[in-house]
Amino acid sequence: MGLKFLVVGAGAVGGYFGGRLLEAGEDVTFLVRPNRRKQLEQTGLVLQSVKGSAKLDPPLIEKGEAGTFDVVLLSTKAYQLDNVLPDLKGFMHDDTVVIPLLNGIGHLDTLDRYFNKDTVLGGLCFIESTLTEEGHILHTSSGHRLTFGERNGEMSGRVTRIGESFEKTNADVETSIHISEGMWRKYLFITTLASITTLFNCPVGPIRESEEGRAFTYQLIDEIITVMRHTDEPIKDDFADKAWRQFMKLSEETKASMQKDLEKGLPVEADHIQGYLLQLAEKHEVSTPYLQAVYTNLKVYERMKDDG
Repeated sequence: MGLKFLVVGAGAVGGYFGGRLLEAGEDVTFLVRPNRRKQLEQTGLVLQSVKGSAKLDPPLIEKGEAGTFDVVLLSTKAYQLDNVLPDLKGFMHDDTVVIPLLNGIGHLDTLDRYFNKDTVLGGLCFIESTLTEEGHILHTSSGHRLTFGERNGEMSGRVTRIGESFEKTNADVETSIHISEGMWRKYLFITTLASITTLFNCPVGPIRESEEGRAFTYQLIDEIITVMRHTDEPIKDDFADKAWRQFMKLSEETKASMQKDLEKGLPVEADHIQGYLLQLAEKHEVSTPYLQAVYTNLKVYERMKDDG
């Protein structure tokens, strides 16, 4: 028998990769809220993608309904996590595996406390996608990569089996024995991208064309790396250079998902992304003026949004 997947939410990330699994014929169910369920029942799950579009009829489920699953793809925003986790236990059996696709790192502590630590794999993805007003998933760049693996560096049978389920999907999915390193590399990159595009309120192009913008970005990368090196995590010497090269290769129109959320007036993950690093910096007495400027800008935005 094949694996049964539960995708938590049907947003820009979970909806995309879950949709690609469903498109490939895998057993996929989406755990959604009532409003999203009503929308999907009317429109279907629509992927508008430069890699190939699709319209799917996804199985849907809400909290409190019956069913158990082998793999949970968790792609909520970090600020939604505490509300989502109580909904999951009823859908899990003793060997269910959780693959988190959230940005950042702090969610691993939360998941490890809530579930048995062995239940939680490492996971990350790179994709530029968003939800349209109609609830369609709009994927606008060629990248659609998902990576997962055991956080202890082993290649387990369960990871191999899950990887086999993704083999026929129209997405770049791979397993990794270096997933922890990969997650910290992504954390550096996504923090940098989210920070500069929200602070300067523009896509990458104008920032990169400005000498001051390039200098700010480089100093921010160095600052984040300095904080990360105070942890026991696998932070390698090439982290900064690779993050810089990745930044320089981005298309001029690239914006972080946090910037897109800010433009829509939605909540942002400031505490989970920048705030987590600032907590580490305070703990280890690391000066972080660039990161603090970014975080302050985001907290002012949150205050203005809440004040309406």
